[in-house]
Amino acid sequence: MPSAHRERRRVTWWVALPAALALMAVVLGLLLLVAWLRLLPDALDPFGTRTEDRTGPALLESIQDMSRYEAASGNFQVVVDLDKDAKFLPDAVRGSRTLFVGAGTVGAHVDLGGLGEDAVTVTEDRKSATVTLPRARLGRAALDADRSYAVAKERGLLDRLGDVFSDNPNDEREVHRLAVRHIEEAARESDLTDRAERNTRTMLENLIRSLGYERITVRFAPPSG
Repeated sequence: MPSAHRERRRVTWWVALPAALALMAVVLGLLLLVAWLRLLPDALDPFGTRTEDRTGPALLESIQDMSRYEAASGNFQVVVDLDKDAKFLPDAVRGSRTLFVGAGTVGAHVDLGGLGEDAVTVTEDRKSATVTLPRARLGRAALDADRSYAVAKERGLLDRLGDVFSDNPNDEREVHRLAVRHIEEAARESDLTDRAERNTRTMLENLIRSLGYERITVRFAPPSG
């Protein structure tokens, strides 16, 4: 008699197992649906993700004394269209195209650290002064991460398969380099250095005039070489 009771319990357990699994599947499906529809708050969402910044402290590598006057800055934007094609394969099989909006700034400065004793001359009555400065120069373009973004990325079949096995950050670096290059070209074609020289001249004229000089001449030496 006890053995028959144990047999009934085993039969009941095996019968209930599919029902329990089906119930678990239904509950899991409901949770997935609720999470997908974002009906649960983040604190109660079992499938929600949490972002945590584990970056270590920044390290100070070097300190440099600045001896130049940052006289002007320009904001630029360029749309980089990088298209890579295979010679003997169609784009759908091998090839890529990336549209990237690059936004950045370029500064123009006048170097004041290398001025010699003959850069400033004054008259005996200390009423006139002449200052000779080097020409303004452009700095490197600095991309703004908040305003730069990829618009579209198209990949051939082989390229998409390759992305599965490697992150391939070279494409991003390449469009960034192209954006920097085009922004610097636009800065060279602009009047940024002319404006920097005008601003430097105005700054020095006001500064020297405050020292009691009445006639101030600020000129820029022609570029060497």
